[in-house]
Amino acid sequence: MGIFGKSKDEEKKKPKPDFSNVQSGGSSTAPEETGIGKKTYTVQSGDSLWKIAERHYGDGNRWRQIFEANQDQIEDPDVIHPGQTLMIPDGGKKGEDR
Repeated sequence: MGIFGKSKDEEKKKPKPDFSNVQSGGSSTAPEETGIGKKTYTVQSGDSLWKIAERHYGDGNRWRQIFEANQDQIEDPDVIHPGQTLMIPDGGKKGEDR
């Protein structure tokens, strides 16, 4: 059983996302400014919401903030794919408690 209570059989039944329209180009994965308090991040191979939260907020436990901001494109927080562009909500300074 997965960490979020879904069995491996349930995970296998999900249709695989189609990333055929993902374009490569820029080599930078640094977040882009998209307005006040919002940035985007392009998921890289090996990333998880925990790792992204740790990188941007200094605290992996804040992965839920990223998940909640991207629920329109992330059904299962354990499953993100290289090439996805995620919104990174403003979280204050790295390591700041919230």
